[in-house]
Amino acid sequence: MMINPNLVEIASLIGDPSRLTMLLSLLGGKALPAGELARSARISPQTASTHLAKMIKGGLLVQESFGRHKYFRLATTEVATALEALLAISPSKPIRSLRESNQVQALQLARTCYDHLAGKLGVSLTDKLLEDGFLEKSGKDFLLTEAGKTKFKNFGIEVEKKKKCRRSFARQCLDWSERRYHLAGSLGASLTQRMFELNWMEYLSDGRAIRVTAVGKKGLFDEFGLTLNLE
Repeated sequence: MMINPNLVEIASLIGDPSRLTMLLSLLGGKALPAGELARSARISPQTASTHLAKMIKGGLLVQESFGRHKYFRLATTEVATALEALLAISPSKPIRSLRESNQVQALQLARTCYDHLAGKLGVSLTDKLLEDGFLEKSGKDFLLTEAGKTKFKNFGIEVEKKKKCRRSFARQCLDWSERRYHLAGSLGASLTQRMFELNWMEYLSDGRAIRVTAVGKKGLFDEFGLTLNLE
């Protein structure tokens, strides 16, 4: 058990603008190569390597090797949760270009928060699951009702197996753009994965923002009664 966490060290790692940009690039849940992370932070590959090594040592990132190529991802779901919480309490920055405005708007509409849905889409779907009695609020978590178990099972999610996972099952995650809660935990991740498997969603070029496909719009309405304008 950690009895004396070094918060200053972690805060200093996250507080560097270049490192923070790279961390946020990985908040979509995908592993990315060092070169792509360097470009996102607008720094040289050599500088990026130094930053990445520090974040690996600090427990924020892990490195994965595929042949001669090295990829980096967030070390744990707790790192993603901490970043999302910081975003939720951070003041807005001024938008300085049309490109930046379009990126922010896309993230606000629909994105992944590590491995689960966030943005307007994630919050609206969570609200619909609550409204239809498939989920209930319980403290900092959601409870899956009996009707919800049947619903998710019919949707192709092995609920009982997910409940046995070591990670949180159905956590309430505060959405930084909507300022309300969306579904996280292993249940939220499984729901998101299933929607990708059905080709209901696809990533946009920035790696975090997602677009709902025509098949997805129909599926969201047919399966969950959700009509959402994400244009």
